[in-house]
Formats: sequence, structure tokens, C-alpha cells
Amino acid sequence: MIRKEENLIERAPVVVILGHVDHGKSSILEAIKGLKITDKESGGITQHIGAYEVDHLGKKITFIDTPGHEAFSSMRSRGARVADIAILVVAADEGVKPQTEEAIEHIKKAEIPLIVAINKIDKPEANPERVTQQLAEKEIYLESLGGKVPSSLVSAIKKQGLEDLLEMIILVSEMEEFKADPSAPALGVIVESHLDSLKGPTATLIVENGTLRKGDIIATKSAIAKIRSLHDFKGDSIDEAGCSMPTSIFGFDKVPSVGEEFKHFDNPEEAKDFCKTKEKKTSNLLSKDQLNEEVVNLVLKADFLGSIEALEGMLQEIPQERVSLRIIKSEVGDINESDVKSAKSAEAEVLGFRVKVPNSVVNIAERDNVKVTNFDVIYELVERVRNLMEKVINPRIERKNLGKAKVQALFIKDKKRQIVGCKVIQGEVRVKSMTEILRKNPETEEEEVVGKGKIVNLKKGEKGTEKAFNNEECGILYEGNVTIQEGDIILSYIEEEEDITGLI
Repeated sequence: MIRKEENLIERAPVVVILGHVDHGKSSILEAIKGLKITDKESGGITQHIGAYEVDHLGKKITFIDTPGHEAFSSMRSRGARVADIAILVVAADEGVKPQTEEAIEHIKKAEIPLIVAINKIDKPEANPERVTQQLAEKEIYLESLGGKVPSSLVSAIKKQGLEDLLEMIILVSEMEEFKADPSAPALGVIVESHLDSLKGPTATLIVENGTLRKGDIIATKSAIAKIRSLHDFKGDSIDEAGCSMPTSIFGFDKVPSVGEEFKHFDNPEEAKDFCKTKEKKTSNLLSKDQLNEEVVNLVLKADFLGSIEALEGMLQEIPQERVSLRIIKSEVGDINESDVKSAKSAEAEVLGFRVKVPNSVVNIAERDNVKVTNFDVIYELVERVRNLMEKVINPRIERKNLGKAKVQALFIKDKKRQIVGCKVIQGEVRVKSMTEILRKNPETEEEEVVGKGKIVNLKKGEKGTEKAFNNEECGILYEGNVTIQEGDIILSYIEEEEDITGLI
């Protein structure tokens, strides 16, 4: 980072909000700055990273809101790397959960200061002391226990403790002395990107040093931009973005990859030298077993590259021992005619995540008999893929041995049918079950299969019955391809279709 010491000024801290799903990360931000984040998100769950700026007592704070759902692990990790300070949100009524532990690991790896916000203290079942103890078990020692990690008790709903939390952020920021050089060439990180149907490739970025202006040339390793416009987090047009400021820009030649560093360049030639474009593969076989006969092909479209990352990560986790999952095409942007053509040629289904499907594309899909489905919640899209995979599984026929009966007497024989007297020596024998006839080889003394057939009828005494159990005597009407001898063993078994529940 190029900085001149004489030009350094205090900059706003970049704060990342981490924690388990539904523990109140977005609600805390909403309460802090009056923005209705939660209302905009499907099912109350933040689906992609957002960067927001807050003014508190004359000092600015930049917040990065990250998704809590387990699918977005890589996005949370990226958020932790960009930030200066991490706020770990833990619900007072639920305590430490799996994603809380994951967030702690991200924070430790990023080596950034930590503040714990114990949320939902207004709930009757809230137990902040238990949360404090659980965090200590994860080697997060709060100041209330004599440790060094500051914490705040908050209620996003009741708007309690928020002033203390903001003041704590400012205090930690002053202690860390975050500084930057506004006169330096701009550089920073792409925190999100997508393809806007009207404006083209769009990126949300955080300026880490320097000042970004309209008309500037910047580049990442995957894309170049001559900035056509800048917008602050509220969507208002601005002329420049300073240090720590989140901003959305238009002007990239293609959608840049999330998490990439961007740099300012004086001319397009320098930017092109820095940018080493790597085209995204259009075919991605997620299955480790490429020999499966059954394959489900997908065309995947999403609003943001972070969403694509998360979706592919979740789909990778679906068991594929019996069905291979192949992503024919995976891109950001609205579903278009090209997607439908790709799906038709590959006999694939088009799945969209928070994107648009123009009526013209709907008509083409209906004409070509291509299924196009759009989703607002990631769980539902993944469940759709599971259902598609279950439908193509051919259930295997599984054999179940029921039991054995030893032949003690021979009665009537008629063509391929015999009536024999038996005693069940193991398990059960069942009418209409299939059979193997086992006979001891006099040379090896081993039982060998000498014939197959089925039990046509079964009697205990003079009465017909469905089953005969261990130690019971019975009469068996056998039909098969071998003549039964006294001392033979009749092995009763059935064949059933396997239960595929839980395979996918």
C-alpha cells in the first residue's frame, strides 16, 4: 500500500458483522442506521454481502453485513479479511452455535480486533452469563471475565445498548489508529459484483487507501474498468469515494471476481498488463464419481458472484455416489435465450437465484420444453436440485434373506411341484417368497445352491398360513427347477426395491 506518512489521516474503521443465522446481525444494522435491510431480504436472511456507512458522533463507521447461512462460509471469510474490526453477534437465548464457532475461526485467522455483541437480551430466556462462559470455552475471554475482548449487551428490537456498541467501535478504532493517504492512487477490495441488466457489470468495493474518482481507470486480475459512475451505499451518485468508503461503480468490461484487489492505473495499457483474464469454465462437473450412468445437468444463474460461490459450494456437498451433478453453465446475470439454448442441447434445467426471466425467454423455454425456475431463497433452490437427482435414481433391487427350513419328509411330486414336510431352523419362511435349495456336497461338506424356486403354499398342520417361524413344523408346496431331497435346506428370501430416502 503506497502511503506518504505526512499525508496520513484518520480513516473510518471497516467493521464486519459475523455470527450464526438469525442471531440478529442485520437487525442490529437496521436498528443502528434505520435502514430496512431485513425487509428487503427473502425470508429475513441476508443473501449477499452489503457494505453500509454510518455517522456516529461526527465519526464514520463502515459496516460489512455478511450472510449467516452455512452456505456462505467463503463470503464470511472474505468479509473478515477486508475488515479492520469484527463484531461477533451471539443471541443471548441460543448461545454459541456452529456458525458462531466458524466465525470465531475466521476472525482469528484474519487477526483483527474483536467486539462481542450479545443480542436479544430482551427475551425471557436470555442468559448472557451462559454465552460468556460458552465463548470462554472457545478461548474468547470477555472483559467481564477478566479477559481482553470488549462486549456489549444489546437488543436490536428494543434498540438497547446500541450507543454503547458504537462507542466501543470508535474506541477500538482510536486505539488501533487506522490511517490512510487520501492523495495516493486508489486501491481496495471488491466485496461483491453482479451483472446489471441495464448498466452492465457492477461491483461493490471498499476503498482501502487513496481516493477513487469518476473517469479513473482501475483493474483487478480478472477485469478492467474506466469508471463511468460512482454511487454511495444509499444509491446516490457521488463524484469520489475516499478511504474506507463503500461504493458501487459501473464501467467494468466484465464482472470482476469477488475478493479481488483493485488498483488505480494511469492508462489502459498498464491496466491491461496487470489484468490477467481467466475465463470461467462453462462446464463444471461437481461429482467426484464420473462413472455414474445417471447425470443431472444444470444451467445456474444468480444475481451476484458471491451467490454463485455459495450455491456451487452447497451443491458440491450433495451426495453424488449414485447421481452425478454437472453444471453446464454458471454465470451472474438474468436468464437469457443463450441459457435456454445451452439447457436444451444438454437436456438441462435452468435454475435462477434472485434474477429476472424476461417474457421473451419464458416463451422460448416453453417452446423448447426447457424447465426454467427462479428462486429467492437458497434452501429452495438446493432442495429443487435434490428432487431432480432423486427422480433419476433407478432403485436397486435388494435381496433380504428371511430364514431356512430343513426338509424332513417328501410327499407328492408333480412335474415342477413338490409337497415337502419341513422344520424351520432359522428365522422364518414365507408364502410366495423365492427360494434357494441348499444341499451339502459330500466331498467338501459345504452347502451349495442346487436349484431355485418359490414357495407356492404353506401349511401348519391342516391350516394354510402366511408364515412359519423358527422351530415350527410346516408343509411347503414348492415350485422350482430341482427335485428336493430329504435333508435339503430351503432358504426363503424376498427381493425389494431399495428405499432411496436420504440418498440425496
